[in-house]
Amino acid sequence: MKQGSGLVKIRGWCYRQRSSNKFIFIVLRDSTDIIQCVVSKDKVNEKTWKDADKVRIEFSLEIEGTIKEDKRAPTGYEIDVSKLHIVAPSETFPITKDKSTEFLLDVRHLWLRSRQMTDIMKVRSAVLEACNEFFKKEGYYETAPPIITGSSCEGGSTQFEIKYFDEKAYLSQSAQLYLEALIFSLEKVWALTPSFRAEPSRTQRHLAEYWHCEMEAAWMGFEGLQKFEEEMISFICQYAAKNAGGQLSALGRKPADLKKVKPPFPRLSYDEALKELAKKGHKVKWGEDLRTEEERLLTEKLTKPLIVTQYPKAIKAFYMKEDPKNAKLVLCNDVLAPEGFGEIIGGSERETDNAKLIKRLKEAGESTKDYQWYLDLRKYGSVPHSGFGLGIERVVRWLCKLESIRDAIPFPRTIARKYP
Repeated sequence: MKQGSGLVKIRGWCYRQRSSNKFIFIVLRDSTDIIQCVVSKDKVNEKTWKDADKVRIEFSLEIEGTIKEDKRAPTGYEIDVSKLHIVAPSETFPITKDKSTEFLLDVRHLWLRSRQMTDIMKVRSAVLEACNEFFKKEGYYETAPPIITGSSCEGGSTQFEIKYFDEKAYLSQSAQLYLEALIFSLEKVWALTPSFRAEPSRTQRHLAEYWHCEMEAAWMGFEGLQKFEEEMISFICQYAAKNAGGQLSALGRKPADLKKVKPPFPRLSYDEALKELAKKGHKVKWGEDLRTEEERLLTEKLTKPLIVTQYPKAIKAFYMKEDPKNAKLVLCNDVLAPEGFGEIIGGSERETDNAKLIKRLKEAGESTKDYQWYLDLRKYGSVPHSGFGLGIERVVRWLCKLESIRDAIPFPRTIARKYP
C-alpha cells in the first residue's frame, strides 16, 4: 500500500460487499489484513459507481482513495474511494457459512483464502523462522539430506515404497541417519525436510506427509539433548508470541501464555508416567507405548511441555542408545505439548556400539546389508551424539489450539485424502 498526504493505493480481493442507494462498502483483503473501502455516489464518477456495484466476493481490485480513522470500521480505519479498477471478476464463490469439514478440505485451494487459514499460515511461517533463527544462533549448519532412501529409519511397515528405475526405494521417514553421517565433519547439523509415514491412522494428530525439523550433534549426551529441546521450544514460543501475536489471539491463543513457556520443563520417566496414569485410573501394561489418550491425561492440565524419558527398548527404534543402568530401557525422550496436544518431539542419544546395532536390526527383521553405510559410521572415530525430530505441524497445532492437525499444513495428506 502506497501512502502519502492521506492518499493511498491498495490492491487485493473483495472480502465482503454491501450497498445502499448512496454508499457501497467493500471490505478489501490482502496478505496483511482487511480494510473497509467506502464508495460514495456523490464523490465518484458514474463508471466508478457502476463498477463498484458489480463487485462481489473475491473480485480482485485496485483502489485509490483517502485513508482516515473510523472506529466503526472493522479495523479502525477506512478508505474514501476516489478510483476503483476491477482487475478480474469472480464467479459465485462456493464457500459460504455452515460448510462441512469435508467440503472445506475438497476446496482447500480456496479455503486457504479464509482469515482463519491465513492466520494459521502466518503462525506456521513464524515457527519456521524461529527454527532457522535458533539453529543459527546455536552454530548449527543447515544441510540437505535425501528424500529417496533405500532403507528404513522408523520401521518398514510404515514406509511408502516407490519404483526407483529398476529397483525398490522408499520415501524418507526421517533424515536422521544421514544427519548422523554429517556430524563427523560439521559436528552440529539440522535439516527441514518432508517426511512420509504410511500409517493407517485417522486421528487428529497424524499426517501421511509432514514437515520434519531434525537436528544431530556430536559430543551431545542425553541430558544435553533435553536441555537443548527445552531451549528450542521456548525460543519458538517467544518468537511466535512476539511476531505472530495478533494471529495467535485471533485463533484463541493468548500470546502472554506462550511467553511463560520457559525451561525447565517437568519430566517423568516412562515408569513414573505409568504410575501417574494409574493414579488417574488409567492402567497401562509395562512395555506398551503411550498412545494419544495417555499423552492427553498426562498433559491436559499442564501449561508447559512434559518430557517423558527412558522408554522400553523393545518399543523404540534400533538406533537409540541402551540405558547403561537398565538394559531394558533406552536413553530416549518424547516431548509432549501441554493441554493434551501430545508428542511434538522424539529424540534420543544414539547407540555407538555396532554389535548392539546389528543385534537390534536383526531383531527387527532388517537386513544389515542395507545399513552397512550406517554401521561404517561407528568404525571410524565414533563419538557420543544425540538428536531429535520435531513435527512442524504438531507444534503449529498446539500453538494455534487447532482441533485437527490437517489445518496446520496448506494441503494435508492423510490415509483418506490426496486431493487437491
